[in-house]
Amino acid sequence: MRPSFYPVFHPMRYSVHPPSPFICRYADQLLPDWSCSIASVLIVLQQAGCELMERSPITEMQKHLLRDRFLRLGSAIAAELQDQGHHADLFDPKTGLPTLSQAGRAIDDVAVVRACLGYATMEIDGCSILLHPHWGNAVYPAVLVSSAVPTVVERVASKLMSAGGLIDNGTSRFRRSEYHHSFIGCGNFTQ
Repeated sequence: MRPSFYPVFHPMRYSVHPPSPFICRYADQLLPDWSCSIASVLIVLQQAGCELMERSPITEMQKHLLRDRFLRLGSAIAAELQDQGHHADLFDPKTGLPTLSQAGRAIDDVAVVRACLGYATMEIDGCSILLHPHWGNAVYPAVLVSSAVPTVVERVASKLMSAGGLIDNGTSRFRRSEYHHSFIGCGNFTQ
């Protein structure tokens, strides 16, 4: 007998950017044991199977699955960048703290996406919610930073996430990143 629930992986998009002024200003507080500067920010957006505005068993399960997917993927990207001699760390979307370095100040991934991509946000019960131009609030953001330049991070992310095409980010009020890619079904894997 087949189980009635199979995890369905929805679209995943990523983009690579230079660090925002906020990240540059507070880098020593975000990553206190880094001896070099942050040169790039990898933003990963995953479409959720439901809106993530209200707390429910379904939304919590979605967040757990998407967090796990990012932590596995982000860890692989960070390991590859570190193997190439760069610093790299991913921030746990649940806590906002780095997973590989000494914990410092928590990062607000929604604010990072707003600063880099210009996506709208809304506040609900003191929590910032990202509003994706196509997915609405059914989006799960996550952030990885590196001392590697954006082209290196793009190459590693592309290699580990498989091939994909540029997406039209015309709804953003900021210039579209030349490194913004979309991946459908990539499988298992502040401001």
